Amino acid sequence: MTGTEPAARTQPMARTCPFDPPPEYRTLREEEPVASATLPDGLPGWLVTRYEDVRAVLSDPRFSSRRRQIRIGGDVPKDAPVPPPAPGMFIMTDPPEHTRFRRLLTGQFTVRRMQQLAPAVEQIVAERLAAMAGAEGPVDLVQSFALPIPSLVICELLGVPYSDREEFQRNSAMLLRIDAGPEEVQQAQQAMNRFMHRLVLAKRAEPGDDILSGLVSSGGLTDEELVGVGGLLLIAGHETTANMIALSTLCLLRNPDQLDALRADPSLMDAAVEELLRYLSVIQFGIRRTAAEDLELNGQQIKAGTTVVAAIQSGNRDVAQFPGDPDRLDLHRTYRPHLAFGHGIHQCLGQQLARVELKAALTALFDRFPTLRLAVPVEEIPMRDDMVVYGVHELPVTW
Repeated sequence: MTGTEPAARTQPMARTCPFDPPPEYRTLREEEPVASATLPDGLPGWLVTRYEDVRAVLSDPRFSSRRRQIRIGGDVPKDAPVPPPAPGMFIMTDPPEHTRFRRLLTGQFTVRRMQQLAPAVEQIVAERLAAMAGAEGPVDLVQSFALPIPSLVICELLGVPYSDREEFQRNSAMLLRIDAGPEEVQQAQQAMNRFMHRLVLAKRAEPGDDILSGLVSSGGLTDEELVGVGGLLLIAGHETTANMIALSTLCLLRNPDQLDALRADPSLMDAAVEELLRYLSVIQFGIRRTAAEDLELNGQQIKAGTTVVAAIQSGNRDVAQFPGDPDRLDLHRTYRPHLAFGHGIHQCLGQQLARVELKAALTALFDRFPTLRLAVPVEEIPMRDDMVVYGVHELPVTW
């Protein structure tokens, strides 16, 4: 099959269940795993839904990480060139430029350093739970627990004053809205850049033992690059994990048999974290790549310059990789590598930290509040369908 024109399907597709990707993905995996589609900016592209094909796209150097920004309602001429990435936006670069950034950052995000943070993360979790316990009536788990934990941790790691959290959380939320207007996005980006630039100058004047100070002292990055890298780490460091904590809590409450199994056998927690990462896959619209040359993928001819969306949510529900029923949460599932953190040279730098935070948060939450339950019907919980990172806007709970 060698289609060249997009079909009537468009991206993004709508969910019908709060924990499942759009149901069309299942059909596409079975019938048209590399499918033509119309992207949010109206341009034609390709949607890749099978696990092996998603891995192939994310690891094949013929698929470039340089890509145009896509937003719903965008108005981009079809012949518009892909603009160069902003300084420091290493996730939108290819080798050797990407290698330069990655080498500097990998030294800051070692597995050992992330694991050594576990006691500090556990202390932060305990403090948030104590504050929750002292509250009267239902609490919003997002604002009281899920968001503060990774925000406090990433602030500590980067050397960002936690008192500034409202500013960077507000701007990062705007940057992740899929329906934000160009002016709103530009204002949020400029505000984030100003915030990070002040921080970079402060680190140059008085460095600490945090990651941003380490990057400043390395001398390998310009101020503009440090601003971009710092902003990217700050957003990624709290948005994804905060939403995984809240959505995982909701998911376990809605799957009481799995929660009971976890309570009966706490040694399941590591497996539970991996299964929740696979099952929920909060990067909900996939990872975009641009074909750097004419190529073929699973029988489809893809022209150079075309956008390809690697649907990691769909790949993580592929029965070929996850035998049995991949659409069911199963904490006893035999581990097989998932795509929640991406794949290839751009695989998430902070994945070990995310695992530490998820394990600490979920373990302590259900230990402290064994009768934790939703305070409102599940239908009233506002889901983050409007955001790049999926989750819940609010999660009212009681116990």
